[in-house]
Amino acid sequence: MLVKSLDDFQEFSQEKMKKHNVFLSPRFFCDVYCLEPSQEQKGHVHADQDKVYVVIEGEGTFQVGQEKQVLSEGQATMAPAGEEHGLVNHTDRRLRVLVFMAPNPS
Repeated sequence: MLVKSLDDFQEFSQEKMKKHNVFLSPRFFCDVYCLEPSQEQKGHVHADQDKVYVVIEGEGTFQVGQEKQVLSEGQATMAPAGEEHGLVNHTDRRLRVLVFMAPNPS
């Protein structure tokens, strides 16, 4: 059994949001996104993939469709296929988000 610690995925970049792959299969992927204050993942759409965001550290503003909501540690949201989605670290602290997407777009 493959076991990983989410504490191992904490590398941030001053230039842009940093993505770390945790698990990858032909059917899905699991990443940790690390965002410094004011960094963002601009709104975008995946036509055939659902995406789940789980906040594991900090707080951020998440967009799904036309809605925006602030989520904090332990909260999650889902962006269904075809819905525009993105996130912004609007705080002065770091933000880490566990992300699942299926099916894997690659």
